[in-house]
Amino acid sequence: MAEIKPLALDGVFEIIPRRFGDDRGWFSETWNNNGFADAGLKFDWIQDNQAYSAAKGILRGLHFQKPPMAQTKLVRCLRGSVFDVAVDIRKGSPNYGKWVGLTLSAKTGNQILVPKGFAHGYLTLEPDCEVFYKVDAGYAPDEEGAVHFADSDIGIKWPLPTDQITLNEKDRSAPLLADQDAGFTY
Repeated sequence: MAEIKPLALDGVFEIIPRRFGDDRGWFSETWNNNGFADAGLKFDWIQDNQAYSAAKGILRGLHFQKPPMAQTKLVRCLRGSVFDVAVDIRKGSPNYGKWVGLTLSAKTGNQILVPKGFAHGYLTLEPDCEVFYKVDAGYAPDEEGAVHFADSDIGIKWPLPTDQITLNEKDRSAPLLADQDAGFTY
C-alpha cells in the first residue's frame, strides 16, 4: 500500500506509492480502489490525461471546473519534475485562498490528490516534463475556470521568478480569485 500524507489543506494529500525493484528496474501500484477506499479515499476515475511540456518554466494553471462538473484530480509526474499547487477556492472555508505546493518527480513517483473545490496548477522545473492525472469528471469547457497564478491575495511562492515563467494567453489573463465566483461553498 502507498504512504498517504495529509498536506496543510484539508482534503489534499501526497501519495507515495511503494516501488518494488530489482536489477531490471521497478514496479509500482499507483492506485488501488480497494486499498485507497479502506483509507477513506474513494473515487470513480473516469478519464486519464497526460500533458507534455518541452521547456523548464512552463506554468499550467491554476485551473478548476465549476459544479456540477467539478473534478478531483490525482496527479503525478512521469518524466522530469514539477512544482504542483492546490488552492482552496471554497467560499466560507477557513482555508479559502490558501495554497499548498510540493515537488512531484518521476524519480520519487509521488502524487498529489487535489479534491473538488481547489484550483490546480503546476510549473515545470526542468525541460521535457510529462504529467499524468486521473479525474472523476469529464472535461466540460462551459464549466472551466481559472485563477491568476500571481494573485497577490493567494501569494504562491513559485520556485522560479515571474520573468522565467511561460504561460499561454488564457492563463496569463485569468481573473483574480476575489473577482469571480468559482461556484464552491464550504
